[in-house]
Amino acid sequence: MAQKKRILLIEDEEDIAALIKLQADLSGYKLHVEVDGVNGYRAVEREKPDLVIVDVMLPGQNGFDICRKIKSNPELKNIPVVILSAKGEELDIILGLELGADDYVAKPFSPKILFSRIKAILRRGKEPEKAPKLLAFGDFTLDITRYLLKKNDQPVTITLSEFGILKRLVTNQGKVLTRNQLLDDVHNDDAFIVDRNIDVHIAALRKKLGPNFNWIETVRGVGYRLREEPLAVK
Repeated sequence: MAQKKRILLIEDEEDIAALIKLQADLSGYKLHVEVDGVNGYRAVEREKPDLVIVDVMLPGQNGFDICRKIKSNPELKNIPVVILSAKGEELDIILGLELGADDYVAKPFSPKILFSRIKAILRRGKEPEKAPKLLAFGDFTLDITRYLLKKNDQPVTITLSEFGILKRLVTNQGKVLTRNQLLDDVHNDDAFIVDRNIDVHIAALRKKLGPNFNWIETVRGVGYRLREEPLAVK
């Protein structure tokens, strides 16, 4: 029997934690709960779980700070982080994603949808053996086996969601991809919910690919494509 994936939940609202724990049990995950930011981050260091769900508003230390510390720690940075918050404003979502979060779920939410998204995030860690190990475009290289983006051999910080979108664009360079096609490699089980956030991921990718060139072209009313040659930004 395969070992259950371990999830760490950092949430101080008891009723929400109970709902998430119930759904974790039903979905076949092992869930541990911490109720404050300081002990929550210590638990991440100690347990090194397969995934972390962290609320933004926490006693001791907020969820954004915890996410930042996880993603800046070489021993923890590959642990996926899902931010859970009552703040659903676009700027808060962008902040969470730019800090390295792999997804951002606004309250109120469906526990079933939350774990559908978690399943998709964890599934992205399983790459087919026949898949190419390196994908190149311009000065950039995507290392498929290690989930790394490099520019001229220098690492560029990227989330798993951004990695999935960029990988899809690179393997179809020059072709227009719809949002639904991009979502196939990001959150297969939850396309309707995630669709409204795809533009946020694209905006973050454009920023990380550099301010001088626009690699990702918006095809109005259709979707996006990775240019054969980047367009200079004036």
